[in-house]
Amino acid sequence: MTTPAASSSPRDPGSSRRVLRTLVPSVYAPTLLEFVGLAALMPVVPLLARDLGFSVPQAAAITTIFGLTSFLGPIPAGRLIARIGARSALVLTGVLLVLSNLAAFAVIGPVLGGGGGDAVHRVALVLLLLVMAVAMQVWHLGRQSYLGSALPPTMRARGMTLFGGVIRIGEVIGPLLGAVVMALGSMAWVFVLFAVAAAAGTVMIAVFLPPGETGPRPAPPGGSRRPRSEARRGLDRAVLGRMVAVGAGIAPVMMARVNRPVIVPLLGDALGLDPVWISIVFGVSAALEILLVLPAGTLMDRYGRAAVAVPCALLMGVGFLLLALLGTVLMDHGRTAALIALLVPSLLIGLGNGLGSGIVMTLGIDVSPVHGRTAYLAWWNTMLGAGRLAAPLVVTGITLFAPVAIAGAATGAVCVAGGIWLSRILPRVTPSGGTRGR
Repeated sequence: MTTPAASSSPRDPGSSRRVLRTLVPSVYAPTLLEFVGLAALMPVVPLLARDLGFSVPQAAAITTIFGLTSFLGPIPAGRLIARIGARSALVLTGVLLVLSNLAAFAVIGPVLGGGGGDAVHRVALVLLLLVMAVAMQVWHLGRQSYLGSALPPTMRARGMTLFGGVIRIGEVIGPLLGAVVMALGSMAWVFVLFAVAAAAGTVMIAVFLPPGETGPRPAPPGGSRRPRSEARRGLDRAVLGRMVAVGAGIAPVMMARVNRPVIVPLLGDALGLDPVWISIVFGVSAALEILLVLPAGTLMDRYGRAAVAVPCALLMGVGFLLLALLGTVLMDHGRTAALIALLVPSLLIGLGNGLGSGIVMTLGIDVSPVHGRTAYLAWWNTMLGAGRLAAPLVVTGITLFAPVAIAGAATGAVCVAGGIWLSRILPRVTPSGGTRGR
């Protein structure tokens, strides 16, 4: 197979643009479509659950399905991709996404709004979320693995950052389209929106993903199989140790990303702000993140991963610490003070998060070898999935005994510690400085 990386020289800016353009129909556009559909559905999942008869704690707990699959799903997803190939796995799970959303529309849709949901409808919603969560793991791992081989090392960060930026754009567009669809119909129509978006993305993958990604690699000449020891070289202890060392520093960033949509709204509510103002704060912060996507990738490729990963972790950490401080000091000082207490730290968190667009995926590829990369990335995603799963549990545990501001302070402290650790470990194990000229 001739990959984009092999067909042009990344040292020429024009060649770099050509490489990225070749990845638009096979990776970036399907990713945008997928996250438009997902982001349209996710905000209304708790509302759907409540309408079907789930209690408030059950409606809140139902979204932990995604956390569980992010921890348990990557390794099985990697085995599926290794067995049938990236394109086949992506198309198969894309079809499952389409069918499950259409089935949910047919089964759940008729009872929404009337409070007539029963156990069958509640089970149908849980099954839909489970299928979605599993499919997301396959789609994420398959494209991350493909980008690892398709992007030249000298422009890897830009390509992965653009991938993260496309996800963020989808997360902005999705809820807006979802709101339009629900205004014209009902909550059930977000299932149709997701099905249409997933169908379009699946077709693009089937048509545009290079033929060399359609199936497992051919057997060696003569039909002999590789020795088991060679087949398992992807689990080399030295490489896994390097992944753990880097993951220990970047996991706090993942935890902060998970906790942010929990801590910020809860603290905003405690400050007396209504949902409209809290949503405005999120929107402004998200716009800032999108503006930083391309500069972040360029900085990583030019000056190394630590030049972006360390400020990302430190800025997010300081932002959470400031959120806790201002949220405590400016409590009961009026709406303007409450808005400042929420907006200023949120902008700082957004600045750090925007700088870190694609950093987790880039580091995963950096610390994984070319051979057996999918297996390595599966372990990498599993390790970070553990942090993603633990993050809301930490917030829950703290808020049982202390104000939500304390949970913000704890998240910030962990992020600062992660940034300090990354400043020590990243220059040793990842590309650092002058990579564009190598």
